[in-house]
This record gives sequence, structure tokens and C-alpha cells, in this order.
Amino acid sequence: MEGVIICVMLFICTTALVFGLRYMSNKEKMAMIERGMDPGVQKPRAAAPTPFLSLKFGLLMAGLGLGLIAALFTVMADNMENKYAVAVYFGFILLFGGIGLIISYVIEKRWLDQQKDL
Repeated sequence: MEGVIICVMLFICTTALVFGLRYMSNKEKMAMIERGMDPGVQKPRAAAPTPFLSLKFGLLMAGLGLGLIAALFTVMADNMENKYAVAVYFGFILLFGGIGLIISYVIEKRWLDQQKDL
């Protein structure tokens, strides 16, 4: 019975989200028309350069893998119960994934600083 209620609520919330986004988009376009702007032609946003996307995802995945391995060894060494082991797994995965992203940021920053100096 709970599964049916969850499915119905998920459907209702998703439908409300889609209609809400559509309503706000329409409202924005109407405001643009009122101000004399053309809502069909918008300036394209300048995309941020992503030359290090592969590096970022590579370091993130390496960090997640190291986090899993570290969590596995920690749980095995301490003979933890499952309810505590889950917290260790999530903690190590997030910690090492974050460290991977920080390393990626440092590498990108150094490279961009070197490019400015040239």
C-alpha cells in the first residue's frame, strides 16, 4: 500500500514540477514581450571553458575508488556492524571524491596561472 502512495505522490510532484517550470517560462516570455523584447531570440550564454573535464572526472573516479578501498579495509580491520559500516563507506567515498576534486582544481588553477604569465 505504501508503494502505491509513493508512486502516486511521485507522479503528482513530477507533474506539478513540469507545469510549474512551464508556467514560469511563459511568465518570463510575457514580461519580455511587455518590455518590447523578442522572447524567441536570446543571447547565448558564454559557456565556461572545460579543457580539464577529463582530468576532473578521472580524479573524481580515482578518489571514489580509493575511498571505497579505504572504507573496505577500515570496516574489515575494525569488524564493524553493517549499520556503522554504511556510514564509513559513505564518509570515505565523499571524502576521497572531494579530495580528488580539490586536486583537480589546484592543477587547473596552476595551469591557468601559468597561461596568464605567458
